[in-house]
Amino acid sequence: MRPLELVLLAATLTLLATACSRLTFVKPSAQRKGMDQIAPEYTFKESASGKSRMEARRRISAADRKLRAGELDEAAAEARAALKADPSLPEAHTVMALVAGRQGRHELAGQHHAEAARVGPSGATYNNYGAWLCGNERAGESLEWFDNALRDPRYGDRAGAMANAGACAAKAGQYDRVERDLRAALELEPTNAVALGAMAEDAFRRGRYLEARAFSERRLAAAPATPATLELASRIEDKLGDSVAAARYVRRLRMEFPQAGNAFPGESITP
Repeated sequence: MRPLELVLLAATLTLLATACSRLTFVKPSAQRKGMDQIAPEYTFKESASGKSRMEARRRISAADRKLRAGELDEAAAEARAALKADPSLPEAHTVMALVAGRQGRHELAGQHHAEAARVGPSGATYNNYGAWLCGNERAGESLEWFDNALRDPRYGDRAGAMANAGACAAKAGQYDRVERDLRAALELEPTNAVALGAMAEDAFRRGRYLEARAFSERRLAAAPATPATLELASRIEDKLGDSVAAARYVRRLRMEFPQAGNAFPGESITP
């Protein structure tokens, strides 16, 4: 089975960089029976804790920009500053986890994902931690976290959590829920690459090679190819007796991913 594709969803970090210490709300005048109706003026002052939270959010917004630019050390520094200002900010732990993951510090990444889920329980933090567990040989444990993510009515990426759940159920050997979760994900998002790839794998495992081909082709059309998706496609064509198509996928694999090694249908590759 190819390495599982997982979507780690970083928190949405669209934050205000500055704040006003005085806000005024005035209701527009309304003409009724010859009278002007104007609401009173209200003045609000920020507390020290409010300023700390705003500073933390300014820092995490900067951390997000640094992370997107590939400036990992700078992103981590900004995230640490955000945590100093507001230790309860889950987005800071998410950034720290993503930085650690890119640096190959996978245990540290898991610790930050777990802490993000603890201080900011939500569908996003649960899905992230589940994805980390599944990607680190703890697929059985991950399923509960995906289920928790789906219980959050505010969570916007239900397709992503369902796709992760189905793919990780296969990895955990819990085949009774694989197709159920993957099809549910595809009903919400027909081009979900994780679900399509996992459906191709599941159909191949069951010996349903024509169905596997259909899902494999949809997966390759939905997102850029990976060594694993091309290897699976070549294996499917080999099972269907189309050696020309199988060889075509192998050529793609060699051209697009020369580091993957020399793979032929039926041979394993370096993912």
